[in-house]
Amino acid sequence: MSKKSEKIAALIASCQRKSRDAHYLGYFECFNRQLFYEAHDVLEELWLAQRHGPNDGFYKGLIQLAGAFVHLQKNRFGPAGALLRLSRKYLAPYPLTHEGLNLATVRQLIDHWLGALEEGGLSRNPLHDQKPPSLIISDLQ
Repeated sequence: MSKKSEKIAALIASCQRKSRDAHYLGYFECFNRQLFYEAHDVLEELWLAQRHGPNDGFYKGLIQLAGAFVHLQKNRFGPAGALLRLSRKYLAPYPLTHEGLNLATVRQLIDHWLGALEEGGLSRNPLHDQKPPSLIISDLQ
């Protein structure tokens, strides 16, 4: 196990025994620390276990959102934009609040970052001059 894997495993373990799945909570912990690749990986484990369930598209949308920021971190603007649009598509069928997440806010976040990418002509990285994104779950206990 790599040091990074140990760190993520410890993060997931710290999310055990809370009101939601530890992988779901771990996604937000990683995302908000700008560990977008790790956020993607953590939630992918949950998605793989629950594929074709009611949260299939929801999890895919969040995974694509983290993936978009992985691409931004690597200055891959076209793929980042494509994943932001894909994330919006996957999240569209879900209500304004789902699994404790305000999707209206998430949709605004997606639109903001898409706009920032397009405003830069897909040649300037908005992560370099904007506050990194963050996601908040409203009903954590």
